[in-house]
Amino acid sequence: MQSSSVIDAEIAQFNALAARWWDENGPMRPLHLMNGPRAAWVAERIARRFPAGTRVLDVGCGAGLLSEALAKAGYGVLGLDAGAEVIEAARAHAAGQGLNLAYRCGTAEALLDEGVKFPVVTALEIIEHVAEPEAFLRSLAGLLAPGGMLFLSTLNRTPASYMVAKLGAEYVLRLLPVGTHDWRKFITPAELARHCRTAGLCLKDTAGLSFSPATRGFQVGRDLSVNYMAAADIL
Repeated sequence: MQSSSVIDAEIAQFNALAARWWDENGPMRPLHLMNGPRAAWVAERIARRFPAGTRVLDVGCGAGLLSEALAKAGYGVLGLDAGAEVIEAARAHAAGQGLNLAYRCGTAEALLDEGVKFPVVTALEIIEHVAEPEAFLRSLAGLLAPGGMLFLSTLNRTPASYMVAKLGAEYVLRLLPVGTHDWRKFITPAELARHCRTAGLCLKDTAGLSFSPATRGFQVGRDLSVNYMAAADIL
């Protein structure tokens, strides 16, 4: 049996936001702004390798922003989160849409113990919130079928991310509740690549997500200094 990477205080914090998760002007506004570009980046790379309808496991799905986007792109999605209240919010929002989408309250480690495998696993904006990133990545790798792909997104630990994602987003602009992130737990791309190798994965692709004041939205680019995404394959 795998030990859980869940931090109870983190789950409680996000459960408290469940009722407003789908409010585009609420506390999850930054995720709403990111979701279109990051979902497109992930979906494009899935489509290069897998057919429509491929099963995707979305770990740490919250109330389902990415899960719904990938289901609407034609994939069969299981959203997984340890927060019971965010899962209920996800189910309520998806109800009646006719999507190939299901949700489950639980952990990656518990699912791994069941022996299930997925061609694609996503874990966006979660690795900086778990107890042991290396162990968490090993669990994600274990959930991948042979030839599978893992998608991650997180925050780089740089002076820029401290100013933008911590001080700016939480204290100045109030885009996120204070205490959402611990800058010390942000992960550099080099650290992520090393953790991936330890887990039997090879980091294949990275891209930055940068906020544009001109468009008031996020765009995919080469700047990894704050938010970035990554794709990895099994070694």
